[in-house]
Amino acid sequence: MSGTCVLVTGAGGYLGSQLVAALAAGRIKVSRVVAADVREAPPDRRLPGIEYVQVDVRSPALMQLFDQWKVDVVVHLASIVTPGKDSNRQFEYSVDVQGTENVLIACTTTGVKKIVVSSSGAAYGYHADNPAWLSEDCPLRGNETFAYSHHKRLVEEMLARWRVEHPELKQIVFRIGTILGETVRNQITDLFEKPRLLAIRGSDSPFVFIWDQDVVGCLLQAIGSDKAGVYNVAGDGVLTIHEIAAKLGKRCLVLPPDLLRLALRVLKTLGLTQYGPEQLDFLRYRPVLDNTRLKRDFGYVPQLTSAQVFDLYLESHRHGA
Repeated sequence: MSGTCVLVTGAGGYLGSQLVAALAAGRIKVSRVVAADVREAPPDRRLPGIEYVQVDVRSPALMQLFDQWKVDVVVHLASIVTPGKDSNRQFEYSVDVQGTENVLIACTTTGVKKIVVSSSGAAYGYHADNPAWLSEDCPLRGNETFAYSHHKRLVEEMLARWRVEHPELKQIVFRIGTILGETVRNQITDLFEKPRLLAIRGSDSPFVFIWDQDVVGCLLQAIGSDKAGVYNVAGDGVLTIHEIAAKLGKRCLVLPPDLLRLALRVLKTLGLTQYGPEQLDFLRYRPVLDNTRLKRDFGYVPQLTSAQVFDLYLESHRHGA
């Protein structure tokens, strides 16, 4: 690994910046780290020993960049997780799906040996007939009504084709559960910060959480691993929406599905929530990820359970983190 050049896309994002920091700290030995992001890295956030480059994953310049640095391993983290107010479905598709295709073309054209991809449990989709625990062999049915879920499914279908057509490019794909950490902010944590938590009658809405440092640990291990494959990344166990509410010291507002759909339509129209009625199933049918293969086959055991990482998140926010 000491002679390996690693390039990270989305290096300025939440996960990317933590991974780059871990590489800069020498947690694994590589020869060079290239931190690529669509935004220029601010001078005060640049770490010694890291090569920072500004590039869009959709750009033809990406291939030149891979060739210039003689990249061996790509960690592809760039995607639209929380769309901005001015975002639209076409733009998100261009980054998530077409951007990934551009990365894969650059990899195979320039001789990259391995790509590590951050996918999501959302790729399985939010469905009433999902099994209680989803293994990596379950079908990918990311809902078209939910852009992030649908795009993760499309990306994974592309990756599956690439594994057949380009076996020389080793792939490690992580289907990641809901990430929590001391400073994380996302669509799920926004739910927890409401005065009351929304619950849907007839659904426990179980959540699986994964500590952000466990995700970084998986990515570091993947960079140095000879393994390939697809792995769910989640802590052990689940927390239901009612258990989460109890830990937060809040009450659940339990609504029938039809009433909640109407409420979401009104609240989104008023700009009071980012969730629309089309995302009712996102709240109701949470994918629950079985992490057996991650522990048994990939050899990574998460340090924190779902309950423990939620407690850590809660403690840090109580202290104003």
